Amino acid sequence: MFQPHSILWHYLWVAPNLLLALLAGLLWKLDLHREFRAFFVYAWFQAIQWAVLYPMDLISSIPALDFWRVCTGSLLLESIIVLVLISDIFASVFGSYAALAQLGKNLIRWAGAVLLVTATAIGTRAPVNEQVRLVSASHIMEETMNLMVAGLILLLFISAAYFRLAWKRGIFGIALGLGVNACIYLATWAILANGGLPESARNVLNLVNMATSHVVVMAWFYYLLVPAKLTARHLETLPENNLALWNRELERLLQQ
Repeated sequence: MFQPHSILWHYLWVAPNLLLALLAGLLWKLDLHREFRAFFVYAWFQAIQWAVLYPMDLISSIPALDFWRVCTGSLLLESIIVLVLISDIFASVFGSYAALAQLGKNLIRWAGAVLLVTATAIGTRAPVNEQVRLVSASHIMEETMNLMVAGLILLLFISAAYFRLAWKRGIFGIALGLGVNACIYLATWAILANGGLPESARNVLNLVNMATSHVVVMAWFYYLLVPAKLTARHLETLPENNLALWNRELERLLQQ
């Protein structure tokens, strides 16, 4: 059962991506795609990426080198889209502080671009043949992307809790799903780095990654499509804190 191309393996690669395409279609139909523009692009990209890579993996006449070329290129595009998505999440969470939100968006995008270029350069310097270089580059790029996602999402949750910033329901669900996916990936790959693991154990860990993606997509359906229950609560004004002071000072500097 726990083989790379078992029925479970096929299901866990096919189902989450088809569900993401369905979710993107529902967001469009319900006119929610403008509210979650970056996530809408991310969902469609994931579905298209699967639609290209999945048959390439199954068709034996397609050389492995071609598969890894497409895989590496799609990972680079995915990383860019994910960084834009996280920067938009940051802007939404810090929406009450416009100057800080814009600064955060720009920093995330530039820092992410530098890290991805560095990861790609390290991977392409791997020795031996082109396929080894591509495999190395794709793995390093994927690990770098998930490390960035995990770190940035953790920073967002800590900052939001410390400064008592309000989350929009959909944005919270997207951020939670991205963070869980990244953390599980990093945890499983830390174990997979142990070369002494038997092949069966490595296959199980790969399936854990794929199953996590499935659960996350189902959670996104809930957070993005199921209306939140309205509860009566007292409105609180944002406290005067260092964040507000930083935002005012940054606005003053930008206006000079």
